[in-house]
Amino acid sequence: MAERQERQAGGSAFVAAVLMACACASGCAGSGAALDDSRASDPAGTLRRAADTLVDAGSSKARTSMEMATGGTRVTIRGEGVYDYRGRLGRLKVMLPQDPAGTSEHRPITELLSPGALFMKNRGAGVPADKWVRVDTATLSDGNLVTGGATDPLVAAEVLRGTRTATYVGTTELAGTEVRHYRGTADLAAAAKGAGGAGRSVLAAAAKGFATAAVPFDVYLDDQGRIRKIRHRFSFVNGQRQGTVAVASTTLLFDFGIATDVRLPAARDIYAGKIADR
Repeated sequence: MAERQERQAGGSAFVAAVLMACACASGCAGSGAALDDSRASDPAGTLRRAADTLVDAGSSKARTSMEMATGGTRVTIRGEGVYDYRGRLGRLKVMLPQDPAGTSEHRPITELLSPGALFMKNRGAGVPADKWVRVDTATLSDGNLVTGGATDPLVAAEVLRGTRTATYVGTTELAGTEVRHYRGTADLAAAAKGAGGAGRSVLAAAAKGFATAAVPFDVYLDDQGRIRKIRHRFSFVNGQRQGTVAVASTTLLFDFGIATDVRLPAARDIYAGKIADR
């Protein structure tokens, strides 16, 4: 029990660090090709299936960007890595923003995403450099949609299972690929009901923890229905200060089908001591 509390405290400390930074300191119709009628006439149905399409794709590289705004201050956290959709395993290198004075740089945090757990290395705050911090994502009030500074790519797609309204905007080009742009709103509680396994508990936690379960989004699908870019706008209550924090989480997916080889740390490599707030 003590170890579980210490791990939860580690997650809370990381949230506090990110929020403190905020308080102190976004179907293609190819040449001559006709737009798939089902994707145009039933955009909500198309988006609810997007997570399954990623699982079929197997894996990809990912780039993430998380913008947080509170009290007139905006900071951005960036990440890059790979994700295995069938195994629900990912590895990201996450860069925290500079200190408000811009004189101190943070070391990149390596994050391993797995069903029900987030592992962080270079966590700092008294954690040895060769150890990992493990956080049970089901215990986080946001389901780890924002805590780690990057949204799990598959969970980002599973939010779309709760699509309530959706509009097909049109085609555009993204990194040399023609994509279909959709805009709409998803409901986290509905997404949790539509998800399975670890995704369900994560989304159910987020539905209860955010200021509102409604999540506006923009998403771009390629001609195979795979997500190439998705942007969510979350809103949650800042536990340190009065007011609501607005978060825009953007995920870019590319190089589908690559080898990922994500390995979780052994039990001996997981830090079980006390984690200091910072």
